[in-house]
Amino acid sequence: MPRSPFWDTHHRCMVTVKITKQVKLPDPVKLARYEKSPELGPRLLFFSGGTALRELSAALIRYSHNSIHVVTPFDSGGSSAKLRAAFHMPAVGDIRNRLMALADQSLHGNPEIYALFGYRFSKRKGRTALLGELDQMVRGKHRLVAKIPGPLRKIVRHHLLVFREQMPEGFDLRGASLGNIVLAAGYLSNRRHIDPVIFIFSKLVQVRGMVRPVLNKDLHLVAQLETGEWVLGQHLLTGKEVAPIRAKVKRVFLSNDLNDPIEIQASIRNKMKALIAEADLICYPMGSFYSSLIANLLPKGVGEAIARNPCPKIFIPNTAKDPETLRLGLAEQIERLLGYLKKDAPHRISTRSVLDFVLLDTRGGRYPGRFSKRKLRTLGAEVIDCPLVTKQSAPYIDAQRLVPLLLSLA
Repeated sequence: MPRSPFWDTHHRCMVTVKITKQVKLPDPVKLARYEKSPELGPRLLFFSGGTALRELSAALIRYSHNSIHVVTPFDSGGSSAKLRAAFHMPAVGDIRNRLMALADQSLHGNPEIYALFGYRFSKRKGRTALLGELDQMVRGKHRLVAKIPGPLRKIVRHHLLVFREQMPEGFDLRGASLGNIVLAAGYLSNRRHIDPVIFIFSKLVQVRGMVRPVLNKDLHLVAQLETGEWVLGQHLLTGKEVAPIRAKVKRVFLSNDLNDPIEIQASIRNKMKALIAEADLICYPMGSFYSSLIANLLPKGVGEAIARNPCPKIFIPNTAKDPETLRLGLAEQIERLLGYLKKDAPHRISTRSVLDFVLLDTRGGRYPGRFSKRKLRTLGAEVIDCPLVTKQSAPYIDAQRLVPLLLSLA
């Protein structure tokens, strides 16, 4: 049996965990089978957003073309913020990022479309020059558009024309992501539905998996800190565009309007419930704790849908500093995660129905606060301690180590 490059006997996790039977991680038999027929690979579902899963997604497509990525549409910064303000729409930046991470970058996967989606307008050029560049794209004369094969080029030009015609006067193109613009145009031309345009462009770049926003609504993430302060907008919480928060997060919720941050209840569609029900494994992965992970669990119905699926559920805490978990120890992270997972029906949803495993690397990872495996187990989940962080990836998790473990658990 050929050995997969994603595992070796020196770094195997010699832990036996009980799902429906005893297994060892990683499982070389499963890995070989998935690598041979990735189109038949397991349906691993990830609740995430942002770029934390970029390397994992690229590694995963070698073994499965059926992964499901539920991403947050609440981004309020960068290129997405301009589009949201102009068209009152969900954020599409994280959708684009995940589509690109899962795309087939070979000659069979339309690399010209991939290059187009990854392009950003210059931040240094003036408005006239940027409008001229956009108009050149609409006419099909721009080098990125001209390289795209005939039928696909017409689709791209149509979406660029839709955007150009509906673009508000004074819209700032500086630094704008062309992929975001194309997705926004598709959203507008499909009666403000995001699924059709994701489907179309998934086919264009041969996306090896499924990407969906948890909601198709123009909502925002709001955080209340323990000091009583409010953080209005996802981009103000992550510590990437502004200074990190200086107080512990008390709670997060969704709101229609950042100028009047009243908590609202939004429910997931039956389509999302069906996707969750189909998963062979559900993963709460590393990434920004509140803005990427918990934000996906806020809509009503997510927790109940997860609880109904008997598949394994696993939480992978960050192995490096996350500004959003300020003064939040590992045990408390798990407690917070469980709280949001159970919020639909706290007395009916059990811990075991929404969380089975916590995956750690106690040697290579840097986890906040003091904790013991025994303490974590009292919260109701089994701890799996495996080597996840390598010299090359430190302090972050190495996707080459993580992927085979998740595949083995599915």
